Amino acid sequence: MWRVKVESNGKTYPIPGPAVVSLSRWLEQVGVTPCTAWRWRKKGWLKTVNIAGRQYLTQEALDEFHRRARAGEFSQTPKVPLRNEAGVGR
Repeated sequence: MWRVKVESNGKTYPIPGPAVVSLSRWLEQVGVTPCTAWRWRKKGWLKTVNIAGRQYLTQEALDEFHRRARAGEFSQTPKVPLRNEAGVGR
């Protein structure tokens, strides 16, 4: 979502992006699966708005998500499964 600046009366004003974007379209753009988006919504990382039974993202929600991601709020240490020493399940 790009923004353009327009000069009017010697001043520069940003043109806002779309007010809302559908969750499915955003997922296609960023290459994330619906399952991952569901997990992010469940954790509260991604805030959506329900309009007529469909999920949408506001520009404010996207800006907050990107701000938090840049700050490293979503980073986690990798979880390596422990080796099954007892041989259970073989």
